[in-house]
Amino acid sequence: MHPLKSNLSTGAPEFRRNRDACLARIADLRARRAAANAGGSEKARRLHQSRGQLLPRERIAALLDPGSPWLELGQLAGEGMYEGVPPGATLITGVGQVAGRACMLIVNDATVKGGTMFGMTTKKHTRAQAFAWQHRLPCITLVQSGGGFLPDLANIFPDEGQAGSIMYNQVRMSAEGIAQIAIVHGPSTAGGAYIPALCDEVVIVRNQGAMFLGSPQLVYAATGEVIDVEPLGGAEMHSRVSGVTDHIAENDSHALAITRDIVANLGEPPRPRWTPAEPQEPLYPLEEIYGIVSADPRLPTDNREIVARLVDGSRLQEFKQLHGETLVCGFARVKGFEIGVLANHGVLFGESAVKGAHFIELACQRDIPLLFLVDVPGFMVGTAAERQGIAKHGAKFMTAVACADVPKYTLITGGAYAAAYFAMCGRAFRPNAMLMWPSARAALMGPEQAATTLAMVRDNIHRREGTSWSEEEKEAFKRPIRKSFEEFADAYNWARHLWCDMVIDPVETREVMALLLDLAGRVPAKDTRYGVFRM
Repeated sequence: MHPLKSNLSTGAPEFRRNRDACLARIADLRARRAAANAGGSEKARRLHQSRGQLLPRERIAALLDPGSPWLELGQLAGEGMYEGVPPGATLITGVGQVAGRACMLIVNDATVKGGTMFGMTTKKHTRAQAFAWQHRLPCITLVQSGGGFLPDLANIFPDEGQAGSIMYNQVRMSAEGIAQIAIVHGPSTAGGAYIPALCDEVVIVRNQGAMFLGSPQLVYAATGEVIDVEPLGGAEMHSRVSGVTDHIAENDSHALAITRDIVANLGEPPRPRWTPAEPQEPLYPLEEIYGIVSADPRLPTDNREIVARLVDGSRLQEFKQLHGETLVCGFARVKGFEIGVLANHGVLFGESAVKGAHFIELACQRDIPLLFLVDVPGFMVGTAAERQGIAKHGAKFMTAVACADVPKYTLITGGAYAAAYFAMCGRAFRPNAMLMWPSARAALMGPEQAATTLAMVRDNIHRREGTSWSEEEKEAFKRPIRKSFEEFADAYNWARHLWCDMVIDPVETREVMALLLDLAGRVPAKDTRYGVFRM
């Protein structure tokens, strides 16, 4: 296997333009992450600490093993969607090592609106559970929430994927032997009380944690009974009388120590099914990716140059190199883990699609995970493409992607448009994780295509009605359409809606992929069964 040869000129004006644009986006990413990490206002954080409580991210740091990596999911969820709510939607979710075992942490941030749940909070919670379920990770929920934000009730209560699904998922994961553990750090009311109650083991903090189906105020309104928090649902009552909780702690730190002991006694940790090779650095600096990613959305990025900076030793065992050249396929390693790479190198033709389907079959037979590097304007269109069967060839590719039962990862580096977004393992095709670089864009079509298409519709209306419009009027019509599609396609719009799991700096890609592959490798392999391939 020979290393990929780079033709990059780091002194070229195009490289500098691309790098400057990319670094500006990276600076923006860091600012958004900082806002998410800060949590609530300084006043809210001081109030939290005045009660003797650790801040949510301090709890995470204390719970994790020293030096543990932290893979945060949905960090920018809900950004800009709710007044006074920073990125994160009042919840922190991610994977880290606890007592030597990878666990999913789901942490209410009570410094933001008292940890109140919005629609995006429940979506983020259930996405974290889905990831944990897929990778059979114990779930540790750190509870301190004011309950549902009632004006957003339609997005919290009635449907699948909302609050009820949180409880359903807990029960079904527990039934499969995936541990469910909770620490009640603060009040947990109404449906929120069932989140810890449905766990396998519950820790509650004395004079701080509380659980009740109805708060003291609701009890008085419903029954006329006057009762305080502690006798109604405090730690002492639940640990001595009701038996709802299993362990009582004196403070946050004590509760976290108890939880570490619980995890340490969950039995034998899962063993990896793959043996990684000794990791090797790429031959070319990872930071050069900043100057490779095209700053002009109309110009594709050379994904071969990207691959050369992501894979070990810059080596790719390329499959069908001379056929279907707009889809680069090959086997490589990332931090020692073997992967199958499918990287766009232009529009998808029929030959590219069939080649991709063939390559996926090979990866599934060999139990090798797949990494989709996405920068694609779509499938080829036109009379020639249709006569050559682009629809059936694209269908073969989609069938292979959907059916492949090996771990799959999608990384959008540039544009991802139309049906090619789905074919390259878009969110609906259930990749284990969906990642985007700050340069990424995804939509039904590009802004200019959308503006031109809708302007042509208006042209037809004018012709039918015998009217006309000027070029200036046409441009005024197109301008807001371009803007709307640009805003929709932006990586941060996808992150705020949780259409992707995370936006990452390109230089983080190798580390993030290594963490993801290690998690996937501790789950038993599955046999792939394909649907009907249209021949």
